[in-house]
Amino acid sequence: MSIRNTLLRAWFSQRERAIDRFRRHPVQTQERMLRRLLRRARRTEFGERYGLGRVHSVEQFQSAVETFDYETFKPFIERMREGVRNVTAPGRVTLFARSSGTTSDRSKYIPVTTESLWWNHTLGMRDVATVYAANYPRSHVFDGKTLTLGGSCTREGRNLVGDLSALLIHETTFWSGWFRAPRIETAIIPDFWQKADAICRECVGERITAFAGVPSWNLALMRRVLEYTGKRNLLEVWPDLEMFAHGGVEFAPYRASFRELIPSDDMHYMETYNASEGFFALADDPSRDDMLLMLDYGTFFEFRDGDRLVPLEGVVCGKVYAVVITSNNGLWRYEIGDTVEFTSTNPYRIRFAGRTRQYINVFGEELIVDNADRALAEACRRTGAVVAEYSVAPCYMSLHERGAHEWIVEFEREPDDRERFADELDRALRTVNSDYDAKRQTTLERQRLTVLERGTLFEWMRSRGKNKVPRLMNDRRAADDMLAFAAEAGACGVRTSESERYKILKPCT
Repeated sequence: MSIRNTLLRAWFSQRERAIDRFRRHPVQTQERMLRRLLRRARRTEFGERYGLGRVHSVEQFQSAVETFDYETFKPFIERMREGVRNVTAPGRVTLFARSSGTTSDRSKYIPVTTESLWWNHTLGMRDVATVYAANYPRSHVFDGKTLTLGGSCTREGRNLVGDLSALLIHETTFWSGWFRAPRIETAIIPDFWQKADAICRECVGERITAFAGVPSWNLALMRRVLEYTGKRNLLEVWPDLEMFAHGGVEFAPYRASFRELIPSDDMHYMETYNASEGFFALADDPSRDDMLLMLDYGTFFEFRDGDRLVPLEGVVCGKVYAVVITSNNGLWRYEIGDTVEFTSTNPYRIRFAGRTRQYINVFGEELIVDNADRALAEACRRTGAVVAEYSVAPCYMSLHERGAHEWIVEFEREPDDRERFADELDRALRTVNSDYDAKRQTTLERQRLTVLERGTLFEWMRSRGKNKVPRLMNDRRAADDMLAFAAEAGACGVRTSESERYKILKPCT
């Protein structure tokens, strides 16, 4: 066995024992995390304001500190970005993960402290390897490298700001060349297609045994690899490929494409829950479709059910909760906007249930209703159109086609030119949402505009017993039902922005 594998196996053995401890003692582990966070922050501005040095129990903590979302916590983050020390975490924070999703800002900025970098995000990635090794003890995945597709980051004064993946790659350079490909200089190239071409040149000759990242981005990269090599599937490029650690979006729509891309029963897919706010869970049992909640990463969890917030021991299986965290990245009682469903309380396992607001995040674009409303208003202003109703659903990627959003629209007043309306809508969406803009350069086509006769969606609502048209949907169930209803009702002779001729509506797949 190589020195590398010997060191890895020693680490895995140690971490397996630690993971087993918090499985057996979850409540005590969470109480220990809270005590550590309170001690760490008692001399910060936040700690002094809320008297954290006098807090000694979960109940006292919940009474002393209110809950926050991004808008209410933003003043603390802005002070950290300005270079102020000891705001909500000790010392100065110089790393900020940028992502979309707020109601008033194009991007939000999540602090990433040194402690959260190493004992949350990086520990989570190492535990992916730990759990994988335990499940597949004869695996040869560690004899090769993991191809990690990151985003990009830039300097803003002393701060490094960008995608979480790019921050992690930039700050953990020791992994480069030993465990991970490509080189750091390649991994953080801002332009996706330039990066993809550089990865092809650099990594086709490497022994790649695993890859990690968001499914949509990786699907686009892997298509490029096949174009570059002229091969039919990835196993002809990397015959030792055996694992994909994925997260960020729902994997189900991509599963068939990856099965075609990697036609092997020995290929394993491992889900992770690694958000900008923290690494929270990972799939530890291949026979299940849920994830183990990781309780010793410096995060204290609470869960909101309506107006009621409960710590870990208060949750019940089968119920969906909004996630509230207090973390070593300097966030306090912060609602991250995600919801989870508990599938087990011994140990604590979860399944990602969605966002607290309507959204589409099939490709990592994180498009929320506020983004869509603002973009639609701008497109109408520029074209003179008035929209009566609309609904948006994804059109999934395949190995040969990029994804898209389908906008099902009823006009109160038609634009003079539907193609121009579609272009203005696309331009506005890219302006209000930085993640959507990034995906439009890689995995997303311009939205597909499907126009229904006015009143069709009202009749659909009435027939289905609904009182609202769903604005943004993360799957196609409602959209396909709308289109089927429109066809049955005789509203199938509608035009799309892609053609001036009339044609029968066909749901995209």
